[in-house]
Amino acid sequence: MSADSIRNSRFSAFARQARAFYALTKPRVVSLIVFTAVIGMLLASPGMVAPQLLLAATAGIALVAGAAAAMNCLVEQKIDARMQRTSWRPLPRGELSAVQTLVFAGAVGGLGLWLLVHYVNALTMWLTLATFVGYAVVYTVILKPLTPQNIVIGGASGAMPPVLGWAAVTGEVTTEPLLLFLIIFAWTPPHFWSLALYRTEDYAKAGVPMLPVTHGQAYTRLQVLLYTMILFGVSLLPYSIRMSGALYLAAAVALGAVYLWYAVRIYLSYSDRLARACFRYSIVYLAALFATLLVDHYLAL
Repeated sequence: MSADSIRNSRFSAFARQARAFYALTKPRVVSLIVFTAVIGMLLASPGMVAPQLLLAATAGIALVAGAAAAMNCLVEQKIDARMQRTSWRPLPRGELSAVQTLVFAGAVGGLGLWLLVHYVNALTMWLTLATFVGYAVVYTVILKPLTPQNIVIGGASGAMPPVLGWAAVTGEVTTEPLLLFLIIFAWTPPHFWSLALYRTEDYAKAGVPMLPVTHGQAYTRLQVLLYTMILFGVSLLPYSIRMSGALYLAAAVALGAVYLWYAVRIYLSYSDRLARACFRYSIVYLAALFATLLVDHYLAL
């Protein structure tokens, strides 16, 4: 084999491993986490956030979120291997070992916390660490395998990013970021249960007590509808405390009405195709809601 062939082979192996490590961080999930955290930072500032603070806080939160995702993959590798939706992940496929994953998560998470404590503030670092523990330990290790309410209780960790962003800029947690927390907290159950409805067999095969597995599809469809109604009401709270204006109110009502339409249809005339569409819309809903809140914020300045 020529020297060029050896170099190409080594580079290909390195690239494959780099892609595997990147996949461990669940980049699509982390991108939404980072997006809502950045929105929290920008909403907390009456003007523009200092670029160095924005960069350090974003990088720190993203790194710790990626580390939490890697730990989730490590703990759930056997479950992932039994589920069609997750069997492609690096650990079930044998692309990475448990030791490599643990070292990677420790290094990435440690770097993220170091950035936060040195370049942001201690409050943000501690809140981010608590979020890591909440997701990687409380949700993944304790709640998910034990209770169908795993998504509801564990949703607190997923709802923290805007609070982290707000704390990064202000050094405190006030009513406004807690409302943003409440929106994501209410959004999480209908978002994930829509997925669980059309992946029920997958979760049952893996032994995960998701709500459709333990309580059936009819009950889960009702819960999707009820939580979507709660979300609709909660989404109006920023306007009620004058955190936002008419633009946000109009967007919240319009986006929420579409979400309710999906939830009602799921309840009355369920199909896997409809649940899949609802799951996808829920991501668009949250991103659009927070983006409109930010636009409304800057228009009011």
